[in-house]
Amino acid sequence: MRNTILALALGIAGAGADNVPEEQDSLDARWNTLLNTVVITGTRTPKLLKNSPILTRVLSSSDIKSADATNISDLLQSELPGIEFTYSMNQQVNLNMQGFGGNSVLFLVDGERVAGETLDNIDYNRLNLSNVERIEIVKGGASALYGSNAVGGVINIISKEQSQPWTLNLNGRYGAHNEQRYGAVAGFSKGIFSSATTLQYNHINSYNMKNEGDYTRFYGGYNWNVKERFTVTPFSQLKLTGRLGYYFRQRNAQESTRDRYRGFSGGLRGLYTFSHANDLEVSYSFDQYDKSDYMVLTDKDVRKYSNVQNSVRAIYNHTFAGKHILTVGGDVMRDYLLSYQFENNGHKSQVTADGMAQFDMNFFDNFNIIAGGRYDYFSESSMKHFSSRLSLMYKLNKWNFRGSYSGGFRAPTLKEMYMNFDMAGIFMIYGNPNLKPESSNNFQLSAEYTHRLLNFNIGTFCNLVDNRITTAWDQTLGGQFYNNISRVNIAGVDANVAWKHACGFGSRLSYIYTHEHVRKGEPYTTSTRPHTATLRLNYGRSWNNYRFNIALHGRALSAVTVDEFTSLTDYSETEKVRYPAYTMWRLNVTQGIWRGIDLTLAVDNLFNYVPKYYYSNSPTTTGTTVSVGLSVDVDKFFKK
Repeated sequence: MRNTILALALGIAGAGADNVPEEQDSLDARWNTLLNTVVITGTRTPKLLKNSPILTRVLSSSDIKSADATNISDLLQSELPGIEFTYSMNQQVNLNMQGFGGNSVLFLVDGERVAGETLDNIDYNRLNLSNVERIEIVKGGASALYGSNAVGGVINIISKEQSQPWTLNLNGRYGAHNEQRYGAVAGFSKGIFSSATTLQYNHINSYNMKNEGDYTRFYGGYNWNVKERFTVTPFSQLKLTGRLGYYFRQRNAQESTRDRYRGFSGGLRGLYTFSHANDLEVSYSFDQYDKSDYMVLTDKDVRKYSNVQNSVRAIYNHTFAGKHILTVGGDVMRDYLLSYQFENNGHKSQVTADGMAQFDMNFFDNFNIIAGGRYDYFSESSMKHFSSRLSLMYKLNKWNFRGSYSGGFRAPTLKEMYMNFDMAGIFMIYGNPNLKPESSNNFQLSAEYTHRLLNFNIGTFCNLVDNRITTAWDQTLGGQFYNNISRVNIAGVDANVAWKHACGFGSRLSYIYTHEHVRKGEPYTTSTRPHTATLRLNYGRSWNNYRFNIALHGRALSAVTVDEFTSLTDYSETEKVRYPAYTMWRLNVTQGIWRGIDLTLAVDNLFNYVPKYYYSNSPTTTGTTVSVGLSVDVDKFFKK
């Protein structure tokens, strides 16, 4: 069944592209291709985007190229409203997605978890955008499929599979503050074997802000990212996919020391298709993330943190009557953490195990129901949790109506249970092994209208979050400790309209209103901006070997007034701080000057916005900047 759907989708997409005149730059063909994209994140069973009962936003490889983003944070902020990357202590990156932080939004790479965290966020620089086929974003609780951390949503980065005999792309970009990006993607496919190798290097200098603020200097540095992905198909029923990765980053936050981060990843996945009605997927995944302090004067590199995750998964799909799909499976993961935040720089580990089942029912052509549940067990806390979901989709002419309930949860991490950390001699932070898991009940309703090259959808969402984990002051301990707080309610409206025209024009406008309610007196405050919007306008044409595309990206964020604590020991002592509204605009102009050669000129912060005061959630801009990029597809030189 899985292979049949994939073949159907690729056939529809390919047919759309073949029928479009080349000089139109096939904007309308790409629109049809997007609607017929196969998505997997919301259901685990492949579905066409237009047929998925789980509302999924897809960023295609064309979207990624158009944004010309160096990292995942730049891309998501330019394309999606309701997402804001800010700074926390020591200029570490912090995510807020519609009221949910980085530890409540699950990031996946080809369906696998990413190890390591800093102040509750993964290292987003590890998420290399080279050789990415698409990014699937599912908002709301998704723990019935993905377990812990899928409280507020799932973002799955899906790599391209090599299909051409050989490809080679070389690319580079240079911008303000000596920002440099160089990359290469090499792939080949022959017989039963295919491979894609990705190499990327990024660098940027440290620089000073123009005005005063919570921070006055941006910490520069550099990173390397290497990935290898290969597939072997020894016979038609079996497909093996392997991956390897290495990551290194250095941050120049101090003169005497350098912050260093390393990542090692690998895995092997096998998909065996017994018949059109039955398939089995088994996989093993390994991911390790380390932190160290490099002492410049003594040339010593001292490791202080290591998170290692080993996981095994099995998923079986059975199709009834050619249209109802039963999915059952389970995971086992060993999570190991060595940390400078533990007593005596110690280490802890735990084993998690789960079992899940989902039934995808298609009794009528225009009505789809998906129901499922998952049971998780965590050895260190002897914690058990059950998550469920129910999703409905009804089609009526050009309309799609969706409704869903989904449960989300986040188990307390090893750090939150066993932390024993001295905050520079000011106070201690203690873990709490008796923490309860965070849980959410997520409700969504949406309506989507599609007619030729117009797509519009509007929806409403409500998240009821219980036992959110945060830190609070304990008078007896004389420090802060992790505990659970009472309910946080998050609700809002999400609207998107996209239009493309055969002459080459295209646009997308997205808006989200979010309201987050926290009970007064809780040791937690909200900084979620109530109104956010993104806009993209683009125009593209193609004549023989010359291609032209211009894209204007804009995002607008409303002001937000927050209560900031003025005392570590009394959460009634707060002051109101207003973070100002702002808009950011970026103009990208790409020209294909010959076969396989693309030259990109980008103007960032087009209207020269500079914060009067740099808050933690202000952009790190010093004004308008210009960058230039070059991408060369060497293989296209040899194609007729």
